[in-house]
Amino acid sequence: MNKKLIILNTISVLFGILFSFIGLINTFWGNDFFYGLFIVGLSLVFYPPLGERFTKLTGMKIIGWMKILIGFFIIWSAVGVGELFDKVDLMLASFK
Repeated sequence: MNKKLIILNTISVLFGILFSFIGLINTFWGNDFFYGLFIVGLSLVFYPPLGERFTKLTGMKIIGWMKILIGFFIIWSAVGVGELFDKVDLMLASFK
C-alpha cells in the first residue's frame, strides 16, 4: 500500500467513526430511532472493508465525491433536522 492510500483510508475511518457516533446518539437519545439507524447505515460506507463489500455485492463503487456528499448530508441533517446539539445535552445529562 502506498502512503496516500493509507492516509485516505485513515481519514475515511475517522469520518466513519464520527458519523457512527452521530447515528448512535440519534438512535438512543431523543425520538429519532430510525433516523439514527439510517445514519449508522450510511456511516458504514466510510469503513474500507465494508465499502469494498458493498462494491462486491452491488457492483457500484463508492468514489470520493460520493463520500463527500454522504458526509455533507449526514452533518447537515444531524445538525439541522436531527438537533444534534440538543441530543448531546440529553446524553450528557443522562450520564450525570
